Amino acid sequence: MGYDLERFVGYVNEGLLCCVCRDVLERPLQAPCEHAFCSSCISSWLVYHRSCPEDRLPLDVSSLKPLYRYAAVNAAQGCEVVCSLENLHAHEDECEFAFVSCSNTGCPVQVERRGLEAHLSECNFRRECPKGCGHMLPSPNQSQHNCVAELRIEVEMLRAEMMCKVEEVRREMESRLDSQRRHMVQKESQLKSEVEELKGQLACLMS
Repeated sequence: MGYDLERFVGYVNEGLLCCVCRDVLERPLQAPCEHAFCSSCISSWLVYHRSCPEDRLPLDVSSLKPLYRYAAVNAAQGCEVVCSLENLHAHEDECEFAFVSCSNTGCPVQVERRGLEAHLSECNFRRECPKGCGHMLPSPNQSQHNCVAELRIEVEMLRAEMMCKVEEVRREMESRLDSQRRHMVQKESQLKSEVEELKGQLACLMS
């Protein structure tokens, strides 16, 4: 099925409408006869027919080609972004207003991406370890869950992260010390040159 006309800004050209569902083309494909269809619409049609739904000319899946046509579309209800039809799927993959499925097994709920975290915290399908370790269980099968092992892994991860940060700070401090050391050596050399120059000038005055 295509995109609802109400999502589009301004007039939508007839050439942007799917010949099957009459909505705006979604992942459009074009037949050799130049009629265009949503990918899912024409795929379903060709399961039972071997012709173009518009002019009945012979049509095969292998003859369909991607079609690139442009229109300005509202990315999602509530979202203020207006993008081209070609870029809609890419934007929906990150849009805060796009609907996504709950990641908890068995939960049928779909929520806006911006509300997913809140939903997960109160989802009826969330499974927290009954022994009190605080871990969320991804499935009803709790027999494989080992609190001690899970907490040990978490501690090891935190330790590794801390060691990385310590090593990063150490390298940064060494770099700063090397830079200061080079600056001091350069300054010392400059002072020695100035002293030698002053000695030369003094010797000239004394002679």
